[in-house]
Amino acid sequence: MSRNDSQVIFIAGASGGFGQAFVRRLVRDGYLVFGTSRHPEEFKTDDLKTYKGSFQMLEMNIDSSFSVKKAFRQVLKIAGQIDVVINSAGYSLAGSIEDTSIEEVQQTFNTNFFGVHRVCQQVIPVMRKQGKGKIINISSLIGMVGIPFQGFYAATKYALEGYTEALRLELEPFNINVSLIEPGDFNTPLTDHRRIAKKCKQSSVYWQRFSHAIKEVEKAERKGESPEKLADLITKIIKLPSPRLRYRIGPSSTIIGLKPLIPEAIALKLISKYYS
Repeated sequence: MSRNDSQVIFIAGASGGFGQAFVRRLVRDGYLVFGTSRHPEEFKTDDLKTYKGSFQMLEMNIDSSFSVKKAFRQVLKIAGQIDVVINSAGYSLAGSIEDTSIEEVQQTFNTNFFGVHRVCQQVIPVMRKQGKGKIINISSLIGMVGIPFQGFYAATKYALEGYTEALRLELEPFNINVSLIEPGDFNTPLTDHRRIAKKCKQSSVYWQRFSHAIKEVEKAERKGESPEKLADLITKIIKLPSPRLRYRIGPSSTIIGLKPLIPEAIALKLISKYYS
């Protein structure tokens, strides 16, 4: 029996991108992993049977409190505990702020931010009762730098940054560790699945600048690191007795990297010129 068999890991958003890389790495390392997705049938698991750990895919709509609660009940019924939760579900919304409807903004927050909160609300009582646990939220460098035409995606990640920092402080007395990972440019399906605001069309006054900005973003993402590199970091965090709050990983544009180091006015001018 692997030394990791006793640890149970719950992954929100496991059917593609980072989540799928996490599943494959953690099952290979011998953990008992439960992945979740709105469409669990999309994840083919035949090759995982040769690994040391075990894996089960569950249906969960992160936009629904009922669905999240149901998924946790299933895991607890099977495994009896949850040692690590990884929140990696989410999507990118692009478009000018003016062209983006309230409904589109609400849906993005419902998935990217409130989805994380739904998961945390379910697992915190479990971990508190166990007397231990780890919560790892996948944020982004865009949660620290507002990029033109991705304002609302950035807003969800900015919100997640503040939420996670506060949650870490609140849960310290219960031996529950909370961490953030802030990936730079990674080559994942998020690029192909990016949603565009419905009013962001060629008739929009922002169209020319928007098109240029998104091309630059997508070019950087497609040249980015493999999700497996992030999976390596996840395994390190899980094994650490006291992981730190923030982990920044992967390449990003020089401008984003320099923002904290140069005067704000200069940084904003450089970002505007680069993306617009």
